[in-house]
Amino acid sequence: IKSSGTHSKEWYQMEAVFRVSLGNFLFFAILALVMIGVKDQNDRRDSWHHDGWIAKLVIWVLLTTLMFFMPNEVITIYGTLSKFGAGLFLLVQVIILLDATHSWNDAWVAKDEQKWYYALLAVSVVCYIAAFTISGILFIWFNPSGHDCGLNVFFLVTTMILAFSFAVIALHPQVNGSLLPASVISVYCAYVCYTGLSCEPRDYTCNGLHNKSAVSTSTLVLGMLTTVLSVLYSALRAGSSTTFLSPPSSPKSGAKKPLLDSKELEEGKEKKETEPRPVSYSYTFFHLIFALASMYSAMLLSGWTSSSESSELIDVGWTSVWVRIGTEWVTAALYVWTLVAPLIIPDREFF
Repeated sequence: IKSSGTHSKEWYQMEAVFRVSLGNFLFFAILALVMIGVKDQNDRRDSWHHDGWIAKLVIWVLLTTLMFFMPNEVITIYGTLSKFGAGLFLLVQVIILLDATHSWNDAWVAKDEQKWYYALLAVSVVCYIAAFTISGILFIWFNPSGHDCGLNVFFLVTTMILAFSFAVIALHPQVNGSLLPASVISVYCAYVCYTGLSCEPRDYTCNGLHNKSAVSTSTLVLGMLTTVLSVLYSALRAGSSTTFLSPPSSPKSGAKKPLLDSKELEEGKEKKETEPRPVSYSYTFFHLIFALASMYSAMLLSGWTSSSESSELIDVGWTSVWVRIGTEWVTAALYVWTLVAPLIIPDREFF
């Protein structure tokens, strides 16, 4: 893409990113709307969700192509809305992480064998060592001697305090938590802190990472990998969890009421075979995750619509920094809430 007299090369690149992202978003948003109200597999739309891949591919190509003929004002509006959609996706990503860590811990505890308890302890210790090691390395990279880097020090010290606080709260007798989720969340917070600090402008004196292309590439790869894993995990959990994404009518939604009462069971095997089977997860929420991921990917590739730096530096700027740090703090707040909420609201179940 070459620059013209009206717009720069960076502008055309960002426009291409947003137009492809808008095509993806509309594709999944339309599917999410179409799938509203699907409760059993006899619904015709159930086959639309699982089949028709050629038709879906054609529709996706048409929508993406059509976006390149939309006026610039529409793309500008979508870019603004993408900030909110990407933020919502980050929130969902945090919830998915919390769900995964608690499920992991519950699965090993349920085995009720001494070797699994040792495994829990070993993984927890390794994760905590990794979390504090990462924080120590970040002190070297982002707090160079001879410079006043109070903001970076604040971010790093806060991250270490949060990691320590997670263990203290989780191991409190009244909380009855576990060290594994606390350690995994600590590592995640340290990682998010790194991604935030690495997004600082390259001319910022407290940014000790000067290999521009390597840092930009690693930030992009890690961010996209996290996005893909979040989407894939949400899809897997949708089909396997007893509560996650499951509609009220689902047999996996945790309802104790049987799908067929005793009278219906007595009517014979033939009627049971024709009885509609509820869907195992919400198709609407499934496609909504992908729609939000499309917005987040656009923000990741465009540096949250910040074009103040070279286009070779993806996801660089103070907006990206504060988005990452904010994500870390929201993650910490949500995790602490899952620990203390049962004490505040004992009648509710949290994870």
